[in-house]
Amino acid sequence: MHQDSHHQDEILRSRVEATRVLGKAIRSIISPPPVWVQMSTAHIFGDPPELVCDEDSRFGSGFAPFVGRPWEEAFHASAIPDQRRVILRTSFVIGRDCGAGCGALGRLLPLVRFGLGGTIGTGKQGHETDMNGLFERALTDGNMQGVYIATAPNPVSQRIFMREMRRAVGMPIGLPAFGWMVRVAAPLLRTDPELALYGRYLVSRRLREMQFEFRFPDLPDALADLLAPKAATEG
Repeated sequence: MHQDSHHQDEILRSRVEATRVLGKAIRSIISPPPVWVQMSTAHIFGDPPELVCDEDSRFGSGFAPFVGRPWEEAFHASAIPDQRRVILRTSFVIGRDCGAGCGALGRLLPLVRFGLGGTIGTGKQGHETDMNGLFERALTDGNMQGVYIATAPNPVSQRIFMREMRRAVGMPIGLPAFGWMVRVAAPLLRTDPELALYGRYLVSRRLREMQFEFRFPDLPDALADLLAPKAATEG
């Protein structure tokens, strides 16, 4: 099997098979949990360059939607009939390293600090505090059910995202990465180039209707909080 195909198969199986295992575990216990909050991917909408997507938008095409659809189908097939089901379609999440990694920030910060945090290709974000708040709300709010886009309400382009990252760490330059560079490096990093090259603008209609309040709705404030000196000592 081609190396790219192997990595893509590994990504797909890690999502689908893990969900099925959880479903089997739920069916094996006497008192199954009344609610199942399941991660999914906001990449399921594909790569509409200008369209702002919400929960009613159509699925896209490409590898990420190819993973997202069977992942959610496995969830619905694995949940028990009377279980309240919540799906959170997330973009990448930025956070602190408290012993289990720090999400996308762990990969991006070294690049930015070495001056490589420029535009990728032709050139979203969520803060860990708000992500955890969404999980808590989904577990405790009996009215929360179905699919939600779990991203900050003010999306920005990748170009602006990297500009704000450079500003946050005090790096004045950011060398760009052309699309072919990303495609060459992706197999070495055991990831898919679409994750870096493609994107979409997402704003959740359902979170707005339920009046979910983000603590960090804007990227500059989220980065300032995560990269403040206190973040290195707290945990």
